[in-house]
Amino acid sequence: MKRVYYSAYVSVNKDNLLPTLNTPPLLRENRLYQADWLIRFYGFKTNELLDDSHPNFNNLLDPKCEWALRHLENFPVDVNTADFYTLLRVPGIGVISAKRIIRARRNFNLNFENLKGLGIVLKRAVYFITCSRKIL
Repeated sequence: MKRVYYSAYVSVNKDNLLPTLNTPPLLRENRLYQADWLIRFYGFKTNELLDDSHPNFNNLLDPKCEWALRHLENFPVDVNTADFYTLLRVPGIGVISAKRIIRARRNFNLNFENLKGLGIVLKRAVYFITCSRKIL
């Protein structure tokens, strides 16, 4: 299977036999698409995102950020030395941004101002990265 499509359950009428919704259905659908993206393009495995101790996605955090917070032992990551796949695990850094970092650091050491110029979402990434051991 290459692709999976999700559709949120939305009740069209009121009936006691229909399931009640504890969370907004579109949020759950969105989390499933985010997880699907992480698996297909970021190299995550399903058991990394959900397991017996975490059987459901967090309503407040996207799956990548939730994974990072559960694995703080992997952080902070130095953007000037980390490999491509390690950069992909950092919230706020996507596939294109990770490629830009790898390309740019061939010419010079990156700092936080450079990262902002490369399109990194520093608002999210700043908690998980360093630039040559410097913290913002």
